[in-house]
Amino acid sequence: MDYIKKIFTTISLLLFLINIESCQKVKNPIIIIYTPIGQIILELYHKKAPITVNNFLSYIIQNRYDDCHFYRVVHSKNQPQNNIQIEVIQGGLGFEKHPMELEPIKHETTKATGVLHKNGTISMARLEPGTASSEFFICIKDQPELNFGGKRNPDGQGFAAFGQVIKGMDIVKNIQNLGSKDQILEKTIPINIKISN
Repeated sequence: MDYIKKIFTTISLLLFLINIESCQKVKNPIIIIYTPIGQIILELYHKKAPITVNNFLSYIIQNRYDDCHFYRVVHSKNQPQNNIQIEVIQGGLGFEKHPMELEPIKHETTKATGVLHKNGTISMARLEPGTASSEFFICIKDQPELNFGGKRNPDGQGFAAFGQVIKGMDIVKNIQNLGSKDQILEKTIPINIKISN
C-alpha cells in the first residue's frame, strides 16, 4: 500500500512539474505557509535550485509536513556564543528524527544556483553538506554569511537557498519576536503548507 502511495505521489509531482514546464511563460511554484497568526507566501526557484525545490515539493505533495511547525528563532540577543550572527526563523519536523523525513539531498550551493540569502529567502537547514532533508529557515535581513564562502558554517559551503517570501514578512518577523529560550520558541507555531499554483 505504501509502495502504491509512493508511486502515486511521485507521478503527481512529475505531472505538477511537467505542467510548470509546459506553460508558455514558465511560472515558479507559489507556496502558502498558513500559521495561526497569518500567511507567508513564497515563490520557489525551481529552475535555479531544482533538487532543493523538488525535495520541498515532495514533502508537501506526500503530506509529510502534516506535523510541520516553526520552533526556532535566531536574533541578535540569543546567540552570544557566535562571532558570526544571523537572523532567521526555522521550521520543519523538528530536531529529532521524524518518521516522515525523506533521505537527505545533494547540497546545492549559492555559487551553483545564484540564489543568495537575502531578506525573506527560504533555505535548507543542515549539518554537513548533503545532510539537508526536512528542516528549512527564512532569513530576516540579508545574510551573506550563509552564502557559499560565508563564515557561519566552518565548511564554507553555505546553505541551499531555493526561494523567496513575496508576501508575509511581517508574519516572519512576528514569529521571530515571540517568546523563546536558547533560540527555541516557548510555544511552537503549527504550520500548514500548500501549493498555490
